[in-house]
Order: sequence, then C-alpha cells, then structure tokens
Amino acid sequence: HMLTRVQHASAAGIQNVEWDAVELPSQFMENWCYDRKTLYGFAKHYATGDPLPVDLFTKLTAQKNFNAAMLMLTQLFYGQTDMELHHRYTPGGGETPIDVMHRVAGQYMVLPLLPEDRFLCSFAHIFAGGYTAGYYSYKWAEVMSADAFAAFEEVGLDTEESVKEVGKRFRETVLALGGGKHPADVFQAFRGRDPHPDALLRHSGLTA
Repeated sequence: HMLTRVQHASAAGIQNVEWDAVELPSQFMENWCYDRKTLYGFAKHYATGDPLPVDLFTKLTAQKNFNAAMLMLTQLFYGQTDMELHHRYTPGGGETPIDVMHRVAGQYMVLPLLPEDRFLCSFAHIFAGGYTAGYYSYKWAEVMSADAFAAFEEVGLDTEESVKEVGKRFRETVLALGGGKHPADVFQAFRGRDPHPDALLRHSGLTA
C-alpha cells in the first residue's frame, strides 16, 4: 500500500487487483526468509545477539519442502474442485457436490478420500470466504512469486548492486502499479515475459 504510485485510491495497494495476483507481494516476500544472507541479517538471539545456529537453518530449509509434492497436489485438488463446482456443476444433475469432490480427488490425490469424507462442508474459502471460483489464485500467486524471486536469483543474491537494480524494478512495477494495470501486464513489465512454473517446482524441490 505504501509503495503504490497510482492516481486513484480505488486502485491503490491491492485495491482493484484481480484475485490472480493479490497474493503475489506477500508470497514473494516469504522467499527471502529462506535466503541465508537475509535471514542471518536479523535472526539473532534476543538477549545474546548470537546468530541462528547453522544446523537449525539447515532444518528450516529442509522442512520447507517436506511433502511438497503432496501439498501441491492437495492445493490443485482444492482449486479444481472449486472451479468444477462454480463453473461446471449443474444443481440437480447426476452428481452431488460431494460426488464432484470425490471425482476430482481421484485425479489429484495419491490416496483416495474416505467414503464418508465431508471436507467440502467446511471449505469456507470457496463458499463464504471470498474465493469463490478463485481458490486457484493461491497456487498461481506461488507461481508468480517464485518466478519473480528467480529474477533476483538469476543476477546472484550475493551481488548487491544487481539485487538493488532488480529490486528497484520490482518496486516500480509490482508494488507501484497496484490495481492500475492488469496483473499480467504488470508481471510482464517486471519479468519481460509471462509467468512460468519452473521456479516454483525448483523451489519446492520437485525438479531432477
């Protein structure tokens, strides 16, 4: 919000930003928590000032990708179930909403759902949480945030001047343009191309 540079308040910050990209800035910032240089800049003991032990940093980075494939499939399952119900489902047709959930689960989940599974009844995000037909945006924001962070990795996270240059471009596009420009155009202005999932797969430890 503080870095937006648009004429109208209705397009400032995340106002008027499509769900596809509203989570991009926050998820982008999470990447820095796993950058060693950044983390060690503030991760110190509150009393002694001792830095975070190296073995603990190793454990933190390792746990980030624990069961990453399962978690990704689960999010894809949630997103696809949401889209099926709000885009293709016909009330009173041949399937109940629970039937749809089980059918989609069969496409994504490694283990089948229990017959009595009624998770859908408490899936507030897609019924009362504002993410109706938009739950996919969580995963799409991860794709964009990982790809955006990859721009910093490509110039070298230890190369201060290059990181500053990319950071300035990120500020002037993703953070400054807010809802004043279509998210796809904003990302292209920063990255020079459309988002690509390769960086997310790599960050999740899902590449060979």
